[in-house]
Amino acid sequence: MESGGRRKMRRFILTIPILAVLAGVSPGAEGALNIASYYSPRNSERPPRASTEFIILHTTEGPARGSLRKLHERGEAHYFVNTDGRVLRIIHRDRVAFHAGRSMWGGKTDLDNCSIGIELVGYHDRDITAAQYRALKELLRQLKSIYRIPDENVLTHSMVAYGAPNAWHKRSHRGRKRCGMLFARDSVRKKIGLNKKPAYDPDVRAGRLINADRQLAQALYSRDTSPGAPVAGPTPSNAVVLAAGKTAWDVARDRYNTAEVTYRFPDGKEVRGDRVTNWNSIPAGTVVVLGEAATENPVDPIRVLGRDGKTALEVAGEEYALATTIYFFPDGRIRRGDEMAAGDFKTLPAETRVLVGYVDGGYIRKGRSAFDICGPRWNRPDTYYRLADNRLVGGGSISETSIPRDTRVFFRN
Repeated sequence: MESGGRRKMRRFILTIPILAVLAGVSPGAEGALNIASYYSPRNSERPPRASTEFIILHTTEGPARGSLRKLHERGEAHYFVNTDGRVLRIIHRDRVAFHAGRSMWGGKTDLDNCSIGIELVGYHDRDITAAQYRALKELLRQLKSIYRIPDENVLTHSMVAYGAPNAWHKRSHRGRKRCGMLFARDSVRKKIGLNKKPAYDPDVRAGRLINADRQLAQALYSRDTSPGAPVAGPTPSNAVVLAAGKTAWDVARDRYNTAEVTYRFPDGKEVRGDRVTNWNSIPAGTVVVLGEAATENPVDPIRVLGRDGKTALEVAGEEYALATTIYFFPDGRIRRGDEMAAGDFKTLPAETRVLVGYVDGGYIRKGRSAFDICGPRWNRPDTYYRLADNRLVGGGSISETSIPRDTRVFFRN
């Protein structure tokens, strides 16, 4: 683990090049784009993509400096478009960037492996600058030409992101992100050179996902012919007060149960999202404080029976008996949901750990590496390794060459 002092020093050192880039140090301009290479330290370890079928548009939901720092550190985008129109390369366009997270489109999952991610400084419900419009239009023109991507395959993160079952939605659901949703507007797409867009959500229509945010779906797939720019309400705030009928998920989405969110109760008590155990007990008047420089896609937490719910249904929703729900018993046994009898779910012991929406990749053996099992996902933070001592270790903190044999691999579906 990194100490607080080292973390602060690393952030201080990283601030210097970030400030220089944002101040206008941009070597290597190309054509009509003011574009520069500012590659993430993760760039060299990311594998090449097997295919490029989609471009996914994101909004930072925060100011430039903090957003660029975390995107650069974690390699969470291919391109970063600042408000002045300058474009930075974060991950090489042919490599995998961890920008889409838990994602699905047309039944295809894990879209990081087949897409380019473009992050624009701004908010999902507010207009971008004229300089960003010009830069994004040219960047899209070039990328669509290089990879032969049709207009309807330029999607928003809010279109493709989906969430696993949680305290409010008992099935995998659309609505995990509102990120980039302004780029679904016909008038905005026209300004960035796009003439077509998807008419509906193919995964909701096919029943693979449920729609958890009808207002979002209406915004993404309705037709608009107005030339006006999207503007909604006051400048976004990182603190929202819960009113009757508004849940923590409505405000924080997939970050609701992470350390990046703080809940300030009416009595003055503050609790981090990863410490809340009863989501139905949060009273109206609670202030939800969202961390400013949050990760683009929080790692799926390991759920624990007794802490996150008393039954399999409460912990894993209606997907508790599927092959993609994995149970790790305290005695070391591992069972998929489809391997268990109905009675087994009634006798699950406390402290059973649960992964929802995961594939059991099997064991690492001689001649069968982590990469052989799950490809470029092997070192993602949300890929888990079950070691011989029953610990579950994330892929972001493990070396492929030093993983013991007989380690079992679990990666997101």
